[in-house]
Amino acid sequence: MSDSLTPETATLQALQRLIEVVAKLRDPDGGCPWDLEQTPESLIPYIVEEAYEAVDAIRCGDSDAIAEELGDLLLQVVLQAQIAREYGHFTLAEVADGIAEKLIRRHPHVFADVEANTSGEVRQNWEKIKAEEKGETQPTLTSKLTRYARTLPPLTAGMKISKKAAAVGFEWENVEGVWDKFHEELDEFNQALRHESKERQQEELGDLLFVIINLARWYDLDPEAALHGTNHRFLQRFSKVEAACDRPLSEYSLEELEAFWQKAKQLLKS
Repeated sequence: MSDSLTPETATLQALQRLIEVVAKLRDPDGGCPWDLEQTPESLIPYIVEEAYEAVDAIRCGDSDAIAEELGDLLLQVVLQAQIAREYGHFTLAEVADGIAEKLIRRHPHVFADVEANTSGEVRQNWEKIKAEEKGETQPTLTSKLTRYARTLPPLTAGMKISKKAAAVGFEWENVEGVWDKFHEELDEFNQALRHESKERQQEELGDLLFVIINLARWYDLDPEAALHGTNHRFLQRFSKVEAACDRPLSEYSLEELEAFWQKAKQLLKS
């Protein structure tokens, strides 16, 4: 790449190269068999996986990993657009133009003469314009919450739904009420496990998890970050257990594995 290129030109050239590489992979004449088999639906798991891997890289603060994972995520966008173009649905240019136009419409305080001096005012304008775009002159809270449930990971959706409902008064008077609800749902979950169908057990588990999310909200905790941390700690400890074993884990008794586990916890605390 020439040093004389502006950053904008270099970016456009790099994007064009990626577009051409993906088009070649999808070319029926000499393309990649795996890529040619893919559909928009079959690629959904990869979009989710790459998004989470990008988030993990950002959390770790590793610039090289962030760049790599964002590239993997960008590939999914370009690949979806390539398949859509083949079907005659839309093109990558339409995707880019669409989001650019949306950003201009939803930032009238930047691109027009609307005034918004705080992030709260910006958010209020955004939601109002978004509702108008969707033909919701008076959007109901249910319609907003339904979008959260449909589009966000369950833990994130649960927290957003509970926050929005609480903001309009659908809330316990104090945290003791949340704890009462927790114990009620725990009893119902135990009852379902002993006497009811798998479907009812699943429902009661969901109710219990939702109350735990509400407890996290009352104590200003992030349940997604909490679970992420627990997963990380478990894997750290488990790696210590594996390292301490000189034969397959399945050959150890539960008592022996528990002893290794407790030792791992102590080592990681020190």
